[in-house]
Formats: sequence, C-alpha cells, structure tokens
Amino acid sequence: MSTTHAQFSPLAKLLHWIMAPLILAMLFIGIGMVATVSHAHNTLIALHRPLGIALLLLVLMRAGVRIRRGSPPLPGDMPAWQRRMATLSHLALYVLMAAMPLIGWSMLSAGGYPVTLYGPWRLPPIMPHDVQLYALLRTLHTWLALALFLMVLAHIAAALFHALIRRDKVFSSMAQLPRL
Repeated sequence: MSTTHAQFSPLAKLLHWIMAPLILAMLFIGIGMVATVSHAHNTLIALHRPLGIALLLLVLMRAGVRIRRGSPPLPGDMPAWQRRMATLSHLALYVLMAAMPLIGWSMLSAGGYPVTLYGPWRLPPIMPHDVQLYALLRTLHTWLALALFLMVLAHIAAALFHALIRRDKVFSSMAQLPRL
C-alpha cells in the first residue's frame, strides 16, 4: 500500500543515485558498442550485459520501494498539467528502465548469444532462437534507448527547473543523499 512522505525514503534515494550514473554509463557504452569495431567492442559488450541485468534488478527493487512507500506530494501550487506530466514521465522512466534490459536479454536470446554475467555465469535464454525476432528486438532496443536518453534529459531538466526556478522541495526530496 502506497503512502505519502515528505521525502523519498533513504533506500529510494540510494537506489536512485546508484542507478543514475549506471543508466548514463549504459547509454554511452551502448553507443560505443555500435560505433566501434575495434578491440574495445568486446570489452564494451562484456560491461553492457551484466550492467543491464544489474539495472533490471535495481529497477525492480526501486519499483517495489516506490509502490510500498509512495513518493512525496508535489507542491499544491503546481499546475494540474505539470502534475500529470510528472506522473506520466516517472511511469515512462520506470517502464523504460525495466524494458531496456528485458528487451536486450530477449534480443540476445533470439540471436543465439549468451548473456554472460561473469566468467561461467550465464543467464538462460528467454526467447527462442529466431533471426527475424532478433532484428526486430535490436531495432526496438535502439529506439527505446533513444527514448530513455530523452526521458533522462527531460528528468534532469525538470529537476533543475524545481531546484533553480521554482525553488520548491521537489528537488531536495531526492537530492539529499541518505546517511550511511
């Protein structure tokens, strides 16, 4: 059951600030993977796959925390359309953060490629080997990566808007890191 709090929970903040640089790194690693044919390509793939699975686990934890604990209320003077945009954009971020690794894993499964986590540890395929499905999922993974990048930019812009223009408590509800 979701409740309302003045700030995000320490666990929600911790997950947010762990995931933020990892997602940015994943987006740039992904761009690097498709932009190079050098020896760096294999290194980038070896980073991208396990990081994707780690992010999938983190977003599932984060969604559970968000559902259980809720989020701080938005300022009462915020226009209704901005409230709707905030709700929809957060939903889109969660969907994209979960969809990207699942589609990547599905794509690799359809292509017959292993998802190696570390050394001999591999994930089982979740899709049948199918070259056409692989091509479709690869295209979808690319377009959703672009959508995720745009959503991240919009999220950062909204955070800066709240911090620098509105100067309300929206930014500080997530920006104050938890004490460990």
